[in-house]
Amino acid sequence: MPQTTSINRRFVLAERPQGEPTEGTLRLETDAVPDVGDGQMLLRTVFLSLDPYMRGRMSDAPSYAAPVEIGQTMVGGTVSRVVRSTLPGFNEGDWVVGFSGWQDYAVSDGKGVTPLGADPVHPSWALGVMGMPGLTAWAGLTQIGKPKAGETLVVGGATGPVGATVGQIGKILGLRVVGIAGGVEKCSHAVDVLGFDACVDYKSDGFAGQLALATPEGIDIYFENVGGKVFDAVAPRLNTRARIPLCGLISQYNATSLPDGPDRLGWLMGMFLKKRISVRGFIVFDDFGHLYPEFAKEMGGWVEAGRIKYREEMIDGLEEAPRAFIGLLRGEGFGKRVIRVGPDA
Repeated sequence: MPQTTSINRRFVLAERPQGEPTEGTLRLETDAVPDVGDGQMLLRTVFLSLDPYMRGRMSDAPSYAAPVEIGQTMVGGTVSRVVRSTLPGFNEGDWVVGFSGWQDYAVSDGKGVTPLGADPVHPSWALGVMGMPGLTAWAGLTQIGKPKAGETLVVGGATGPVGATVGQIGKILGLRVVGIAGGVEKCSHAVDVLGFDACVDYKSDGFAGQLALATPEGIDIYFENVGGKVFDAVAPRLNTRARIPLCGLISQYNATSLPDGPDRLGWLMGMFLKKRISVRGFIVFDDFGHLYPEFAKEMGGWVEAGRIKYREEMIDGLEEAPRAFIGLLRGEGFGKRVIRVGPDA
């Protein structure tokens, strides 16, 4: 069913998944397009962002943000068109970026909504390289990684929207950049298109040994968004005073128990102590949202100059969002995964 002017399709949380979400985790509902009152505007979703953090919002375990309640519209970043507005500064036809969630239409009072103007060149990029993933990459590397020219940066999830941007910023700042990605095609992209110095396939035999060969002088900065066996291979390569910006652990989001094997927490804490390693988790808008104007100016310049390459994976149809999200958590994405919910015009 395509987007219409009279019906609002929305995916609501139907259950709290145990392990990997299924196509039954979210339920498609329909109702009438809502009306707007004074000081409000009606937004029509054009693009919906799919991001790993959404898995955490399906859970009611304690976290940095409130969970989505059962029966509530699934959260998500969106780029929308203004349909009707009684809100000063927002006009019919304007593009905006906000947080309307997995649905066709939403009513907004303007809070948390950023205007993109009447005719942005790449509106969907506000969900990627010029939005939350781009800011995560830029802030995590510059503010926590504190890079120095000549150091070695290793990036997990190297061809995802965050990892790809981290690595390219690292090259701009004079670092040796080694990516970690799943598959020959993704590793080739990291080196041939993104300009990484090397990329190691975590699915290959002898992954840890290959990472060691690619980092002969150790690792000074590890941008962590994967966890699991990727971190297992990285940890022994960390140099004294290494820095780890920690923005995600996608390999663990569907886990229902602790991993098998010996308890290595004592060894890990001892390594952090002896090598004086800094690890800092961050929630980008909570911790670095105030730096967005600085980020937008710098990133915008790099993108315009062609120094940052950006790959977008556009999937048509709101009904495809659940399957596309499950695939994202499995590592099937290649670039920034976006759902085209409705027509651009």
